[in-house]
Amino acid sequence: MLSKGAAMHMGDASDKLLDTLCQQAGGIRDKYWGNQVTYSRKVFIPLTNMCRDTCSYCTFVKTPESGEAQLMTPEQVLTTAIKGQSMGCKEALFSLGEQPEKRHKLAKELLAQQGHTTTVGYLKAMAELVLEKSMLVPHINAGALSYEELESLKPVAGSMGMMLESLSPALTKKGGAHYGCPDKTPQRRIDTLVAAGELGIPFTTGLLIGIGESWEDRIESLSEIDRLHKKYGHIQEVIIQNFRAKSGTGMANAPEPSKLDMLRTLAVARLILSPSISLQAPPNLEQDYQDYLRAGINDWGGISPLTKDFINPERAWPQIERLAEHCRTAGYRLKERLTVYPDFQVTQTTVSLPQVRIRSQASTNGLAMVQCH
Repeated sequence: MLSKGAAMHMGDASDKLLDTLCQQAGGIRDKYWGNQVTYSRKVFIPLTNMCRDTCSYCTFVKTPESGEAQLMTPEQVLTTAIKGQSMGCKEALFSLGEQPEKRHKLAKELLAQQGHTTTVGYLKAMAELVLEKSMLVPHINAGALSYEELESLKPVAGSMGMMLESLSPALTKKGGAHYGCPDKTPQRRIDTLVAAGELGIPFTTGLLIGIGESWEDRIESLSEIDRLHKKYGHIQEVIIQNFRAKSGTGMANAPEPSKLDMLRTLAVARLILSPSISLQAPPNLEQDYQDYLRAGINDWGGISPLTKDFINPERAWPQIERLAEHCRTAGYRLKERLTVYPDFQVTQTTVSLPQVRIRSQASTNGLAMVQCH
């Protein structure tokens, strides 16, 4: 493992040192995760693309003035879920903007049409609908939430997530990527991770690199994630996601992190984080799959055969067969997993519906053992 102090000096690691870091990271990955690399077959449900935050790199969020703002109806949610189920999906990924009703009148009006006053309340109802009418298990990615909000959503979600992104306070200052974003302050993000830990929710978090943070900021963020996991044991996976510039945003001309920068961050993340935390990199944001494997990842995250990546719509999902071939070339087997990792699957007699569904999926499909050929 790599100490926080030593990691602080790895931001400009030479090619030779990077090779050493990757070898060490790969060794930890192999020892804990074996020769399998996993992914989750999912369907995206972008419940609403309105948000009260205005991150300067985001194209997912739409304002009412754009004419593109929407709130999915129950019929649209269920239709998407059923189509995903018919294509072999096991996970329903709910992605949405954060508390748009606190910023936009249209959000309030659309929620009222569905009999709700808050986005979180409507989200819970739609997750319940998916559980009742399909065989999918919801994974809820609703951003920063309070303890009470997380507690209300826990019974209808197999797992939840929120990208920490960065603990850099500079990003919230004028000109920063998170300026004017009340849900992106470091303390609010940390409070969400703490609350999820206190509630024992299998949780996904991660870093978005290249948005103006320093290398030291990344190490602080990774160290905080690991600290909270050591305290609560609830972080099932960490995503290292590279910023991609998008036209029409405030950061359209900002430089993207290099592949070497991404590999350094992945390898150091594997060396800082507990080996039990799955390390993931999105496969549609980079094509050098084997380099990512070399840097220590063991998971590709969710891949959808039906819906696009609504956060990065310009980046198509790779074909699962192609991904499997790259894994085989590197000496690994690509395997499908559920939204909840095996170590987090509950075995008690009294369990909630999502947990029962997860057991059913695992038993029926043998996902812990299924190899993609």
